[in-house]
Amino acid sequence: AGFSTNWTIVSAATKPWARTVFPDLPEDEAVARLWDAVFSASRIDGPDPVAAWGTHNRDLARRTERLNGARFSALRFRGPGTDLTVGLADDHEWCGGATTAKNGIVCNANIPTEEVFTTPHRARVEGYVASPKPLSYQGTLIDDIRVRFAEGRIVEANARTGSDVLAKVLDTDEGAARLGEVALVPASSAISASGLLFYNTLYDENAASHIALGQAYSKCFRNGGDGLSESDLAERGANRSLIHIDWMIGSAEIDVDGITASGEALPVMRRGEWAD
Repeated sequence: AGFSTNWTIVSAATKPWARTVFPDLPEDEAVARLWDAVFSASRIDGPDPVAAWGTHNRDLARRTERLNGARFSALRFRGPGTDLTVGLADDHEWCGGATTAKNGIVCNANIPTEEVFTTPHRARVEGYVASPKPLSYQGTLIDDIRVRFAEGRIVEANARTGSDVLAKVLDTDEGAARLGEVALVPASSAISASGLLFYNTLYDENAASHIALGQAYSKCFRNGGDGLSESDLAERGANRSLIHIDWMIGSAEIDVDGITASGEALPVMRRGEWAD
């Protein structure tokens, strides 16, 4: 815990997973196709994967540094079916890419990863959002999710399929209908470009900018959240819940603005890509 040592989560193609992603292919071909997709998403299909990851981690670090320097008070997402303002927690910190473990070794905890992310304020989310991609949750595909937030909480929720499962998720506890994470991912990410639904959150969340229902990350605060008690985190706006479920809200049609403390809107993403 707490990155006392270096660690990494990676995935291996299995027959059941391959059949889910490629249900119309013979099993052996499905497994081979899934391995190809895993290799591509994980940046290990090129001539020098180590160099590719070095470049990618530097890019993610540059993004987090710029966002942390901007000290936005909120992000606003706008596009088809979406006008959502996500207030950011007090003293929030953007994270993403590689982390130096306490043993001094730099590691990527998740492979693949395309996101930079931080903690929203549990009471400062307003507006409505439509998910352009389905959410696979414990064997149920929840598609065409549309929700409306008021004072940080989802007050209306609909889905074309899986609406009953979505309702149960939101009823898990008081924090389940509030946000614990907001993440920015370019629409041109390798995972998005694959056109695949992986039915695996580690992959699918990295296809697009996303939000997560439920528990906040305590590390997404200045100084890594070190020394912050539960009451300290709550005072800064961090949400608490038994769940943490990521679902995608970004696409090539979504613009994202950073809102400053004075209310000025500055471009962060345009049509799903970084604005700078």
